[in-house]
Amino acid sequence: MIVRLGRRFAWSVLVVWATVTIAFLVNNSLPSDPARMVAGPQARPQDVERIRKELGLDRPLYVQYARFMTRLLHVGPSDVDAKDAVHGTCATFGPIHVDLGKSFQQRRAVTKVIGERLPRTVMLALAAAFVQALLGIVFGTMAAAKKRTLVDALAVSGSLLGVSAPTFVTGLVLQWLLAYKLRLLPLDGYGETMLDHAKGIVLPALTLGIFGAAYYTRMVRDEMLGQLGQDYVRTARAKGVSPLGVVVRHALRNALVPIVTILALEVGVLVGGAIVTEAIFRWPGLGSLSVAALLDRDGPMIMGCVIVTSTSVVLSTIAADVLVGLLDPRLRRER
Repeated sequence: MIVRLGRRFAWSVLVVWATVTIAFLVNNSLPSDPARMVAGPQARPQDVERIRKELGLDRPLYVQYARFMTRLLHVGPSDVDAKDAVHGTCATFGPIHVDLGKSFQQRRAVTKVIGERLPRTVMLALAAAFVQALLGIVFGTMAAAKKRTLVDALAVSGSLLGVSAPTFVTGLVLQWLLAYKLRLLPLDGYGETMLDHAKGIVLPALTLGIFGAAYYTRMVRDEMLGQLGQDYVRTARAKGVSPLGVVVRHALRNALVPIVTILALEVGVLVGGAIVTEAIFRWPGLGSLSVAALLDRDGPMIMGCVIVTSTSVVLSTIAADVLVGLLDPRLRRER
C-alpha cells in the first residue's frame, strides 16, 4: 500500500504541475491587460507602463514562468518578516517556503488571502459531503430494501426533483423557508463567532447536499439492488441473519465501495469552489475569490486558486484509493 501510494503521489505531483502550467499559459494569453485594470481606465499610458514593470509583466513569458515556478516552492529562513522584500509573501513550513506572489488588486500576499478563505471552503465542502452521503445512503438503501413500493417511488421521484432543480433555486427556497419564514437560521453571511459560523454553514451545506444527495440516492439504490441479488446475501438470509443485518452489514458495505470513491472525489471538487452557492449565501470561500480574481485578471490570485483546487482534487483521489482498500478486502489481498 505504501509503494502504491508513493507511486500515486508522484503522478499527482505531475498532474498538479501540468494543470498549473496550462493555467499559467492560458492566463497570460488572454487579451486583457492586468496592468490597465490595476491602474484604472483613466490612467495615463506612462502610469500603466510603470505598473506593468512593477508587476513584472514586461518580461518575456518564459522568464515570468521560470520565476513563478522557482519561487513557488523553495527553501528559506524559518522566521520571515512580513516586510521582507524577498520572503514577505511566503507561507513558511519550517525551512520550506511556498510563495504565490502578491495579489495585483488586493496588494496582499496570495498565501495570506487563501489561508483566510481555505478553511471556510473546506468546512463547507466537508459539511456538504456529509449531507450528501447521509441523505443519499439513507434514502437509497430504503428505496432498494423497499423495491417497487411507495417508499421506492418517493425516493426515486425526490432524487429526480433534486437533480433537476438548479442549486440557486434550492438555495433560494431554503432561504425563504428556513431563514425568512421560520427564522431558524441566518439568511446569509459568515458571522463573527463560532456559533454564527455553525448557523451560517447550514443553508449552503444543505443546498449543496440536497443536489448531491439526489445523485447518490439513485446510485446507492442501483448498487444495493445489484448486491441484494448476490449469492452471499441469500446465504446470509439462509443462516438466519435479520433483514436489517443483511441490508446494512452485508449488502450496504459492498455497495459503498464505488460510492466512497465518488464521494471522496466530490470533496475535492467542492473545495474547488461552489461558486453559485457561495454567491447566494455570501460565503467567503475560494469560489467567490476565484471568480473575483478572474474578473480582475489578478494573475497571482488566479494561480493560487488553481493550485489549491488541483491539489485538493489530487489529494481526494488518493484518499479515495485508501478508503476503497479499507472497505474491500479483495483489493488488499491483491496488493
